[in-house]
Amino acid sequence: MERAGSGASSPTRLLRLDGTATTLLLIARRTGLPEIAYWGTRLPQTLDAEAVFALRAPDTPNNGPDNWRPLITVLDTIGQWNFDLPGLLADRPDGTGWTADFQTKSLETSPGALTVHGLDEISGLEVEIIITLGLEDVLCTRQTLTNRGTTPLNVQRFISGNYLLPENAGEFRVAHGSWAREFDFQPVSLTQGGLVIESRRNRSHDHYPAILAGTSSTSQNSGMAYAAHLGWSGSHRIAAERMEDGRLRLSVGEYLYPGEVILAPGETLTAPPAYATCSSEGYAGCARAFQAYARSSIIRWPGGRMKPRPVLLNSWEGNYFDLDERRLMREADAAAELGVERFVLDDGWFGSRRDDTKGLGDWFAALAIFPNGLRPLSDHVHAHGMQFGLWYEPEMANPNSDLYRQHPDWALHVRGRPMLTSRQQIVIDISRKDVSDYLFAAISKQVTDWRIDYIKWDFNRDLIEAADAQGRAAYRKQVLALYALWDRLHEAHPELEIESCASGGGRADWGALAHTQRIWLSDNTSAPSRLRIQNAGWHFVPPEVTGCHISHSPNWMDGLSTTLDYRAAIAIFGHLGVELDPLTLPADESRRLKAWIALHKRLRPVLHSGNAQFADDEPARIIRGVTSRDASTGIYLVAQENWPPSRLPAPVRLPGLARERLYRITVPAPQTIGGHRPSDAQQKLFGDGLVLSGAMMSDIGFYLPALQPQSALVLECHAI
Repeated sequence: MERAGSGASSPTRLLRLDGTATTLLLIARRTGLPEIAYWGTRLPQTLDAEAVFALRAPDTPNNGPDNWRPLITVLDTIGQWNFDLPGLLADRPDGTGWTADFQTKSLETSPGALTVHGLDEISGLEVEIIITLGLEDVLCTRQTLTNRGTTPLNVQRFISGNYLLPENAGEFRVAHGSWAREFDFQPVSLTQGGLVIESRRNRSHDHYPAILAGTSSTSQNSGMAYAAHLGWSGSHRIAAERMEDGRLRLSVGEYLYPGEVILAPGETLTAPPAYATCSSEGYAGCARAFQAYARSSIIRWPGGRMKPRPVLLNSWEGNYFDLDERRLMREADAAAELGVERFVLDDGWFGSRRDDTKGLGDWFAALAIFPNGLRPLSDHVHAHGMQFGLWYEPEMANPNSDLYRQHPDWALHVRGRPMLTSRQQIVIDISRKDVSDYLFAAISKQVTDWRIDYIKWDFNRDLIEAADAQGRAAYRKQVLALYALWDRLHEAHPELEIESCASGGGRADWGALAHTQRIWLSDNTSAPSRLRIQNAGWHFVPPEVTGCHISHSPNWMDGLSTTLDYRAAIAIFGHLGVELDPLTLPADESRRLKAWIALHKRLRPVLHSGNAQFADDEPARIIRGVTSRDASTGIYLVAQENWPPSRLPAPVRLPGLARERLYRITVPAPQTIGGHRPSDAQQKLFGDGLVLSGAMMSDIGFYLPALQPQSALVLECHAI
């Protein structure tokens, strides 16, 4: 009989990783993998190991184990008195090997990194877990599982990251949603039991692969907040569970279909990377950490660094399938006059694709529209100093296409059963070498011949019964093949940028972002909806890689009519795009759009590199912004969604500015003053500006002229 901290559970070493403001503590013991002892705000450097060991030696409950073991380790398995959600599920053909008791064989430490090697000789399993924690306060976990046995190993679950949350952090925000309603965070309180969120579509409209957690008092800017994100573009699983002592275990990992991972002796499974952060500055603190890490460690820019993000015009909502070469050239002329820097031709340019029922997969120019191919249009665009972009959906095909008629065996489906289509599309198996080679050769040649600078890569349906030619589940292989194909194109064309689109925000995760330079958050371009979608999405991804477009009014999706100023104010904080036909704009709107594009270009050095700021939620108004890293500049959006709940709107309070510094705050052109009888101070905002301290703006607040529902103002603050 062994009490906690004695015998096999005796502590041998305190392991510590520190970020700028956070600490992770692990306890290595005589047996088993290291215990997660603490994850939270940074602890003093003089921490006494023996004191930590004593704190982590609880009483043993009645009817509990005679041999105490910790409740949470870096990888929890079945067995060893562990009845909680296991991070590993696997077995061998004869039904053995379903329990695992990993013993730590080595611990390797370096500044900001820890590598754990574990081995279970009985089950014939080996794990390697690498945990890093850097200046951005983001934990990155990468782990592998190797079959050291003599028979195959069937793996049903192998998580990517395991995290310890305190007992009071049971208020979760889950990113549910659907097409056109992505990032719809919903609160879930976990008092007992567990919470499991699974997405099984190989797209993530329904459940984004991330989660937020906090206490009942956590807000955007105060209280402890926690966030986790899985870097994976396929199906996934997020689970939270109350442990026996009330604390919470949070795990993230991919969702594996039956038979997807069968490791032969000696083979290794590499799990997708997992990322997590915590902050004492609320959910906004987690957002800043994630954005900083994505910028430093996830996104790979052509040439090694980000250039100014070019304002683009996308042809879809302005033309749909009604394409005409001469008119497109005129649209490019008008776009250049507006200040657009990248012209993107969307769906409908290829094969017989005059609608969405045919031609998908036939990647050659429609000669009826482009008799000399796309090079003349590309040259016309480049002559204006703009980049040329083109839409592809390489993983899909219409059954009514030359590609499918020539290669029906390329389709992912269960042989012998009816072909299941969606949007009159099938999915092709890009994990096959012949398929991947075909797509690479076709696209790569066009990138060269047509001088393509940018690809909008779409993925417009879920995977249903995605079986390969042998009848095996191919969901995981499809994602890995996609990453390989993206990387192959980047290697062949180092200056090429790729946008990850999947009917909107179905591939807006860090797995996709590690191989692309832009993500499309939603097909919903209606400004009121985009206000909410972008506000939530920017808790995980930086604004400069999220496409945010100014579209026509009334909007094609919801029929809402909104002002150009409202649409532009919401869009300029991201990677700005225009999603309309510039030839149909009234002269006044064209002038105003040109002015908004010029304002965006002036502000984007801060918008695309600064610290994200989110004001605490209000019932009728959203306030968010970006401050420069030295807090000398702040740019804010104040968006009025509905009428205020009181007779007059509350004062505006801007987070993130240096409290002791003075700032000049203005409302830059082309915005004009509104309201009923604006005060002298409010009128100054639209002229020379008001001078206020950071403390006054964050704590006391100030009044803006009254804003009607679905109107907004962009504020600019500069230290003096």
